[in-house]
Amino acid sequence: MSSNIKKFRIKSFKKDVSILKLEKISLKFGKKTILDSLNLSLNDGQILGLLGPNGVGKSTIFNIITGLISPDFGSVIINSEKVNNFPIFQRTLKYRIGFVPQHGGYFHDLTVNENLNAIGEISIKDKNKRNEKINFLISKFELDPVRNIKAKLLSGGERKKLVIAISLISDPKILLLDEPFAALDVMTIKILQEIIVNLQSFNNISVILCDHQARDLLKCVDSAAIIHNGRVVAQDTPSMLIKDVVAQDTYFGDSFNIN
Repeated sequence: MSSNIKKFRIKSFKKDVSILKLEKISLKFGKKTILDSLNLSLNDGQILGLLGPNGVGKSTIFNIITGLISPDFGSVIINSEKVNNFPIFQRTLKYRIGFVPQHGGYFHDLTVNENLNAIGEISIKDKNKRNEKINFLISKFELDPVRNIKAKLLSGGERKKLVIAISLISDPKILLLDEPFAALDVMTIKILQEIIVNLQSFNNISVILCDHQARDLLKCVDSAAIIHNGRVVAQDTPSMLIKDVVAQDTYFGDSFNIN
């Protein structure tokens, strides 16, 4: 894994061009401040990780990007265009945003193939092209042995791969992954890390993921940001971030290491 990670971090296709920006995003639930003038930027072809304790607003950031939640203040900018007024369905289709939730994201009583077809019918009208895409994704995620198994009977890792495959049906340019490593075994996490890296390098998808498994996240991102008190308080490459004094004080502690 480490050799792949080292290679993927120096790929020439990565650009210092912002594909997504959150500018001065603020949000309150009642009297509780969730986000406080938060700024965040995702570059084209980048994998960005979000770290922070429970309740810090990581999932809320995803909901604001997709349009499920509207901020009290601030701008959501995709491809240099402010999209605050775009409803969720229009925003995700026009700007090609894929979302992998922490829980669910699939139809329990449908098979793997039926799940992919149900979503594929929305975005790929041509049946032959749709079947071709479904077969490609089933092969890519090594789901062929469980193609005709109902999703509720799959293992945790198989379900996670299915949900990521579903999110890729519509060829997203931006993919949001909410706690992809939660409740998975070590080998499945390694497989998912490879999948995330490959999404970026072969599909040129820009990725944002958040997870409580800090080491697992840091092994597959270009850059990571620490969210604290509703703001980004530190952001850098994984090796530099763990040395950052603010990051240590607010999240890592002084004895954390990636290995």
